[in-house]
Parts: sequence; C-alpha cells; structure tokens
Amino acid sequence: MSCEHLICARCSGPVVEGRCPTCRAARAQVHHHGPAVSPAVILIALVLAFALAMGLALQHLS
Repeated sequence: MSCEHLICARCSGPVVEGRCPTCRAARAQVHHHGPAVSPAVILIALVLAFALAMGLALQHLS
C-alpha cells in the first residue's frame, strides 16, 4: 500500500507530505515494516535444524 494518493482529513493535504501530526502518523503506519530476516540467517537456521535432526536420528539408532 502507498500513501501517495491519500488525503489527510485534518489538514486536507497529501499524507505523503506529512504536514500535520495526523499525516505523519498515517504515513508512518502505512510505511511500517517489520524486522527483515536475511536469507543467510534463514539458511543457517535450516542447516542447524537439519544437523540437530540428523544428530537425534543417529542417536536414536544407536
């Protein structure tokens, strides 16, 4: 979603300009992004999970 075409009900200005506190709050809410997880971290987690599963499987067979 983008705030380029949104008009503020309080100041009647474009939200993207952030003229008033309401505009700035709406713009921050629209452009809020959660923490990004890099692909390297995901790959490391998958390798560790696989190693743990293999370790448990080998221990169970013994």
